[in-house]
Amino acid sequence: MKHRITAALERFSRAMLAPLSYLSAAGLLLVVGALLTSAPLAGVLPFLRWEPVQLAGRIIYKCLTAVISNLSVLFCTGLAAALAKREKHQAAFIALMSYLVYLTAGNVTLTELGLLAQPDTLTGLYSAGQTMVLGIQTVDTGVFGGILLGLLTAFVYDRTCEKAHRGILGGVFSGVRWSFACMAALAAVLGFGACFVWPPIQKAIAAVTGFIAASGNIGLFLYGFLERLLIPTGLHHLIYMPFQFSSLGGSLTVGSVTYTGAYAVCMTEYTMGLPLSDGIVWMYTGFTKTFGYLGIAAAFIFTARKENRARTAAAMIPLAVTASVASITEPIDFLFCFVSPLLWVAHAVITGGFMVLLHVLHVRAFTSNLLGSLVFNLSAGEQLQNMPLLYLLGLAETLTYFAVFSILIKAKDLPTPGREAALSTDQSPYTDPQEVCRFIAALGGPENIAQLGNCFTRLRLTVRDASLLDMGALLSLPHKGLVVQGTRVQLVCGLHAAQLRHALEQQLAEMAPV
Repeated sequence: MKHRITAALERFSRAMLAPLSYLSAAGLLLVVGALLTSAPLAGVLPFLRWEPVQLAGRIIYKCLTAVISNLSVLFCTGLAAALAKREKHQAAFIALMSYLVYLTAGNVTLTELGLLAQPDTLTGLYSAGQTMVLGIQTVDTGVFGGILLGLLTAFVYDRTCEKAHRGILGGVFSGVRWSFACMAALAAVLGFGACFVWPPIQKAIAAVTGFIAASGNIGLFLYGFLERLLIPTGLHHLIYMPFQFSSLGGSLTVGSVTYTGAYAVCMTEYTMGLPLSDGIVWMYTGFTKTFGYLGIAAAFIFTARKENRARTAAAMIPLAVTASVASITEPIDFLFCFVSPLLWVAHAVITGGFMVLLHVLHVRAFTSNLLGSLVFNLSAGEQLQNMPLLYLLGLAETLTYFAVFSILIKAKDLPTPGREAALSTDQSPYTDPQEVCRFIAALGGPENIAQLGNCFTRLRLTVRDASLLDMGALLSLPHKGLVVQGTRVQLVCGLHAAQLRHALEQQLAEMAPV
């Protein structure tokens, strides 16, 4: 049982790499758009105010934000394609259609029950626990819904895609079309059920906010802890929204006007030149985004294999800059939140701890993101308290993340970016069909190969009968390492892993009986 669970988690983490592999490029382009449209930067570089530059910046930023904002869609299709055992493009297509069914089923259910929320002027749909995905308003399940549909699609597809029916409808509902019919029905049920199952969970999370508000520093720690911990579920909105946009975050009366919520209060104090009140502590959710993710990225680079460090740095630096400059952390979050729950919990603990430190040390300053906070803080002047300490604590948080993550990764040998086997740029030895056939024979023949897959550097497969493996032949093949665990075989072959898998699939197709 333990091996099965380990194998399942390993396969899931590999599958997550498929959609995540694009986010470093997306994050870097997002930062470019953010810099081109940055008002503070335009004050220093006047040419950025030129309308064509602004237009280009807005296009880049909004287009890449659309990618980041639809991670649930990417996970749904990416997981289905990565986990399906055959005709992966069909699985991805079915996953996308099923997700549309899921979203629409939720929308229709909310509409018919009169539960479809109207956007709030400040919080949009978040305060109601709903969201817009692909133009469809439904219950906000974060990336959880997309991940669930992706996993289910792969599972159902592999078991139904070769199903043939007789009769009049046999030609319509056979093969992959039967897979779609099954998934469409399942997605509709899940979309309907989410409207009843998810809101009570949202209410339970929202109920915690009362305890947070009444519990001093303990509540503040819990605030920061849960705001990070709940990101994969989309429930983190229900933690910070009530404090930033309702009376839980405080109020300020100026003349006959009362401003409610930490955001409105802090911005009013800033605009009117008033000292910043204690309510700004609820705005410190940007502190870890600005400083902490720099330490996380540094830890991933430091703990990577020496030969992979440059490649890991090239991938992580853009993501760290995206988090610090644009406050978009999901590209890094999903690199490790599922791979290592231990790191994710440590991440939430550090976030909560530093929010308490900011409060205890009486820091009253803006922490939205690196550029934004600098502009606000430099222009606020005497309104602030202990602003230099803010950046000293920022440095301390970066170093804390680096130390804690580095220690945990090395102590537990966690599979974070760059920890795979050494990459190779040599020409693949598996371009020769005879070499591929020799490999298949060493695995016990084509009938013994049950499943093929790969990550960045390893060919991963499952055989039906481990006793048929020719270990001598396998060891003589060109590779950088061989791991055999029961019926699971891993071959370390560097950047040629995908090429080898493709060559094997082609050869197996040719060897299959007609």
